[in-house]
Amino acid sequence: MPNGGWERVIQKLEVSSLTEKQLAKTIDHAVLKPSSTEVEIREGCSIALKYKVAAICVNPCYVRLCADILKNSEVKVDAVIGFPLGANAPVMKKAEAQRAVEDGAAELDMVLNVGALKEGDYKYVREEIQQVVEAGRGALVKVILETCYLNEHEKIEACKLAEEAGAHYVKTSTGFGPEGAKVEDIKLMYRTVGPRLGVKASGGIRGLSDALAMIEAGATRLGTSATQTIMEDWVSRNYK
Repeated sequence: MPNGGWERVIQKLEVSSLTEKQLAKTIDHAVLKPSSTEVEIREGCSIALKYKVAAICVNPCYVRLCADILKNSEVKVDAVIGFPLGANAPVMKKAEAQRAVEDGAAELDMVLNVGALKEGDYKYVREEIQQVVEAGRGALVKVILETCYLNEHEKIEACKLAEEAGAHYVKTSTGFGPEGAKVEDIKLMYRTVGPRLGVKASGGIRGLSDALAMIEAGATRLGTSATQTIMEDWVSRNYK
C-alpha cells in the first residue's frame, strides 16, 4: 500500500451513535505551549490517563518523560516534528523523528514545508515526509498542512503528497497559525484521502460542540488542550 503497509482503513465516526469511549479515543491531548513546564506536562499526562485518550501530544524534549509516565497505559506519546513552522531542513526533521521514537514516541505529527508546497516543489515535500515516515520505523505519522496558509488546490495536493509518501494522517493546523481547524477543510481533506488516511482537526477546538462538528465533517482525531472541558461537557450532556 502507498502508506508503507499500514493497512487500517479509518472509518468515519457517526456522531449520532458516538460513545464516550470513542470520543476519548479521537483526542490527542495537546501540551505544546512554549512556556509548558514539566509540572504542566505531568498534569497533561494525568488528564490523558483519566480520560483514556488516544495520545498526549508534546514537544520532543518531553517525550521520554511522558513515555515513562504512560508506559503501562494505552495512551500513546505523540511528538511534534519540525514544529511549529515546518521550515527545518529534511535531515533535521528526520533526526528529530528518530530521536523521538528512540525516546518512546509511537506517533509523530510533522509540519510540512509550507513554502515549498506553495512554490509547487512537490518532490521536496514528498521526500521530506518520506524521510520522517522511514525514521519513524512504524510510528503513526500525521502531516500538518497548516491549512490557514493554503488555497484549496494546495490543500488537496498536500493531502495527496502525504498519502504518496506513506503518512497515515493529514492534520489541519499547528494551533500557532492565524487560524485553526475549519469544518470545510476537514470535509475537503476527507474527500481527498479518507478513509485511506485519517484526518486530524487541530486548532481552536475548545468545547464539545467544536469537537462534534469536526467529527461530523470527517475528523477521526482531534488535537486539543481542552480535553477536560470536552469530556465533562459530554458527561453533562448525556448523563443529566
